Amino acid sequence: MRIKFLGQNCFLFSYQGKTILSDPFYTLQKEKTGFDIAAQKIDYVLITHAHGDHIADVAEVLSLHPEAVVIGQPEICAYFKHPRFIDINFGGSAKIDDLKISMVPASHTSSFPDGTYGGEPCGYIFRFMDRNLYFAGDTGVMSDMAIFPQLYGPIDTAILPIGGHYTMCPRKASFAASDLLNTTKVIGCHFDTFPAISIDHEQAKIAFEDKNVELILPNLGEEFEF
Repeated sequence: MRIKFLGQNCFLFSYQGKTILSDPFYTLQKEKTGFDIAAQKIDYVLITHAHGDHIADVAEVLSLHPEAVVIGQPEICAYFKHPRFIDINFGGSAKIDDLKISMVPASHTSSFPDGTYGGEPCGYIFRFMDRNLYFAGDTGVMSDMAIFPQLYGPIDTAILPIGGHYTMCPRKASFAASDLLNTTKVIGCHFDTFPAISIDHEQAKIAFEDKNVELILPNLGEEFEF
């Protein structure tokens, strides 16, 4: 699986010829990522919750890629009125070939910018080839995280928000990674997009080093192999 960071909680996951765009919010920083949605193949749009910085570009994606399938809670799918969707809820999973994407809780809030109810915030666990990638969405620390490796198996890598203010800060995220998720590798997200979630990169790395967890602070447009 290839993972490309497009800013905030927006990632492009590529696996076995299929592409999954999470929480579309790429326009704000596309001059730094070089991301061209019109030229990009999009098969699925994966949404964690309804806040504007996670759904702002959904309409553009679906207009340019009408065959794309929206994955999210029933309230999310209903809001966009897109004919192609997989509506799941906690305990449910979406299957894409041998990739299973399971919805898990997140500790946050969720409503659309116009005030429409957006269901409950969530994260997802990507499961394939006996490996697990935890994609947390926006969340604070919660005890549920300790159940995930017990239920799904070892968490090889976690993508965690680390910007503080609206989500976990680096210190809390490092605790979640080490003491609850029992993972040794974290890709940070939801940081530096706005002043309120700007972080000290060196202090963030120290917080994770103290917990013996590797922290990757991705550059905009950077791509990883998982």
